[in-house]
Amino acid sequence: MMTFIDKYIMPAAVKLGNNRHLLAIRDTLIGMIAITIIGSFAVLLNNLGQIIKPYGRMMEAIFGPTWTTLGNDISFGTFAFMTIFAVFGISYKLAKSYGDDGFEAMLISAACFFLLLPQMGLVSLTVDNKVVSGEAAGFISTNYFNATALFTGIAVSLIATEIFVRLSKLKFLVINMPEGVPPAVGRSFAKLIPGMATIFIIGVFGLLFRIATNGQIVNDWLSKVIVSPMQGAVDSLPFAILLVFFVHILWMVGLHGPNILGGITTPLFESSGVKNIDLYAKGITDMDQYGVLAGSFLDAFVYLGGSGGTMGLIIAMIIAGRRRYKQMIGLGGAPGLFQINEPILFGLPIVLNPIWLVPFVLGPIITTVISYLAVSSGLVFPIVAKIPWVTPPIVGGFLATGGHVSGAVLAGINLVISTVIYLPFVYAQVKIDSKNKTELTKDSETESVSL
Repeated sequence: MMTFIDKYIMPAAVKLGNNRHLLAIRDTLIGMIAITIIGSFAVLLNNLGQIIKPYGRMMEAIFGPTWTTLGNDISFGTFAFMTIFAVFGISYKLAKSYGDDGFEAMLISAACFFLLLPQMGLVSLTVDNKVVSGEAAGFISTNYFNATALFTGIAVSLIATEIFVRLSKLKFLVINMPEGVPPAVGRSFAKLIPGMATIFIIGVFGLLFRIATNGQIVNDWLSKVIVSPMQGAVDSLPFAILLVFFVHILWMVGLHGPNILGGITTPLFESSGVKNIDLYAKGITDMDQYGVLAGSFLDAFVYLGGSGGTMGLIIAMIIAGRRRYKQMIGLGGAPGLFQINEPILFGLPIVLNPIWLVPFVLGPIITTVISYLAVSSGLVFPIVAKIPWVTPPIVGGFLATGGHVSGAVLAGINLVISTVIYLPFVYAQVKIDSKNKTELTKDSETESVSL
């Protein structure tokens, strides 16, 4: 098994993990974590007033009946413009990977994204006590800026940056300014023609696209034909199992599974997570509209103590091998409370150790199935808040579900299940170590007698 992984899976995984486009996407979305966390906690604090009545009354008494305004403002300033942040960040990161300073590429990509948006939007006005609806210039729905348009923003930023960077390397398109011109001005003029050409190319594409699709803009077409069907397939139990399986198989050969697959999975989880938060902020109670595999789903319910659910392993070692693993428990226990398990992965070790393959891979798959079914059936409230991945187990389940006890209970049950799965293997490893120690002692005594 390990030979097969090392020969066939590891090279492809390394290549995927080093792909500059996926790295730009992953690093940008991870860099936006402060934005998503503060936005989701603003929504969470507003909605806690509905769940915990005394809290709501206290906030109203202190800040007045409009106390939720601050949370609404923060939510709007973060989630309503998620795609814009992503376009700037991805373009900058990708351009930097080519050795470009990234500043012009970032602005050019943003311009390309904006020019593909509709210039007319639906608006409703009240005239003489009558509601009049129609289209007007400048009224653009926030759906073209928030996570709903994230995949369009990713595609445009990658394509526009590639065009701009490649054109910038063509010497005959570079304008060299005479000596004495300030460096900032010189750099701007050097990339003037590549920038103009990039915007023109994307603009022509947008025009031809609308002609070919009878007036549809790129984002609407992508959402209808590609994104919606893909998200439906992604938000499924088979996909969840497959994702968790590959993450942990990669870990077993020493590769950081979440980071390698993050360029693909992060946009999917992020988009679904922001959608859930938006529904929650609007007070939507129809659970069928919420995504299951959203935002911090894996961090809250599956990666308890880190990948592999290794907090369960630490508890199992305390139960079954306290003396044998005293040093390892001390080394990995405290970091494990904050979902950091590299001391366990490489210190035990779990990586490249076939003995731990079964519980390390099987445990998370089982807890993923349980978590998915619990959320999809309505037993557990869905993910409606973004939490830092270092949030301790059980606490993460409580916060990620908007302060619902069901999230904490599910995380607690999964922690017990992980512990039970690891226990037999801890017992087995203790026996193996004891046997090896006994045989080593006998060999040493035999060698001494011979001498």
